[in-house]
Amino acid sequence: MKLLPSLSAGLAGAVALTILHEAARHQRPVDAPRMDVLGMRGLRKLLSNAGAPPPDSDTLFGLTMAADVMSNTLYYSFVGSGRHAVRCGLLLGLAAGVGGVVLPGPLGLGEAPSNRTPQTRLMTVAWYTVGGLVAGLVARAWRGR
Repeated sequence: MKLLPSLSAGLAGAVALTILHEAARHQRPVDAPRMDVLGMRGLRKLLSNAGAPPPDSDTLFGLTMAADVMSNTLYYSFVGSGRHAVRCGLLLGLAAGVGGVVLPGPLGLGEAPSNRTPQTRLMTVAWYTVGGLVAGLVARAWRGR
């Protein structure tokens, strides 16, 4: 698949995922996944290891959102353009969602933001899967052009 279609499919999936996360964070503060918190913890850790001063909380949040959208865009851009782009997107999303539940603890980022309740775990997996589905559908639409 060419660069522009790949990145646009990835961006569509990343934006869908971010919108879901942010909307739920405001609507369901008790059990919504807080991937933003995991991202800020990870970014703080990276900056600390690099010897950089920690940014203020607003800057940290903005940097985290930008990094999340960029990294998810690149990840979802792997859906490809073949007949199976939607299936590939679903599998990529499912893998990312399971990773979002399982990996934060071992990475030293804490478990609560994505693993607090069964609903939190389910939403985490479902939303990453939706992001993959959106990316796959956009890739398929580009293929039809």
